[in-house]
Amino acid sequence: MRASLWTTWPSREALSREGLTRARRMLAGTVRVVATAILLWTAITQRGVADWALVAAPVGLLACAAAAWGFYRTTLEHRLWPSLGLLAVLVLIAFGARQIGFLGPAIVLWCGCAVSALERMPLAAALPATAASLAGFALSNDDAWLTTAVIAAGLCLSGYVLRLDAEARGNAHRLLVQERAARAAEAESAALAERSRIAREIHDVLAHSLSAQLVHLEAARLLIERGAGRDQILDRVVAARGMARDGLAETRQALSALRGEMTPLEDFLRELVASGDGASLSVDGDPGPMSAEASQAVRRVAQEALTNVRKHAPGARTTMRLEYAPSGVTLEVRDSGAACPQAELAGSGSGYGLLGMRERAELLGGTLDAGPDEEGFVVTLKVPR
Repeated sequence: MRASLWTTWPSREALSREGLTRARRMLAGTVRVVATAILLWTAITQRGVADWALVAAPVGLLACAAAAWGFYRTTLEHRLWPSLGLLAVLVLIAFGARQIGFLGPAIVLWCGCAVSALERMPLAAALPATAASLAGFALSNDDAWLTTAVIAAGLCLSGYVLRLDAEARGNAHRLLVQERAARAAEAESAALAERSRIAREIHDVLAHSLSAQLVHLEAARLLIERGAGRDQILDRVVAARGMARDGLAETRQALSALRGEMTPLEDFLRELVASGDGASLSVDGDPGPMSAEASQAVRRVAQEALTNVRKHAPGARTTMRLEYAPSGVTLEVRDSGAACPQAELAGSGSGYGLLGMRERAELLGGTLDAGPDEEGFVVTLKVPR
């Protein structure tokens, strides 16, 4: 045996009653009741003892119960010396009972101490305690030495088997607790991931819709300040109303996407570029099967890219190219640069659009590149199918 095996305590899970089935609890309780009943019956029916011994017997029984409970608690807390002290008290009580004539209770106490020591203590301390208990049993037993040796060996084997069984139960209980904790952490992680996904959906839809409305309303404000004609102002207000209507439709579509109901990707992009000034769409490759997450990422990146064009490069020509490949899907949104830059409009928005797009792509194992081009700005998204 390894040195650590001699000095290692049984685990706390093994020493406690945690993980015990109802049947095992009932069996253990029955054994305790039967043992207590035998001790009481033996003490009451014992012949040839003094009257004072009969009076002291209940006191000794209570002392044994208190010492046994203390032994259970100290071993559960892995306190060696208190455990040895309480076990020694039980052994001495057994010797005292033997001296005043209570042989049966003394034998029961010695046997119980031997088994309990092997079951609940480190082997280096349990073996001497077991030897002392079995020595008292052997000296008091009137059977043949071979019978006594067999009983002692059986008690040792029983104590060690109970120890192994308790360790197995403790390990199973510990693994069960760890599995439950892992499942709880997994469920919490899944909930956080779902919350993040919903937050991205809300941001992408609202940012696209509200930013577009803000552009038209800000333009209407500038036109009013400059004294522009009624028709120009009305056009901007009508455009903002149209954006609000489109935003409501996109919100409904986002809710449908969260439920797993989405329109085809090409149709969505065609409707998206149709609502923008000077935007065009080209599709290459075979569409084929595509995951809902990848399809949703392409939709939101396209929305965010067009929103950025309207905010930072109003009037620019925008080309959108969707390419299907066996390994994944590529979306490229390229603008020609601002035709009439307006600093006040460009300053609106939260500034987290590109960050959100890049986060969405990386969560799917894809990439997103965004930066200036020869004339304007280009956004390239690549996601696996």
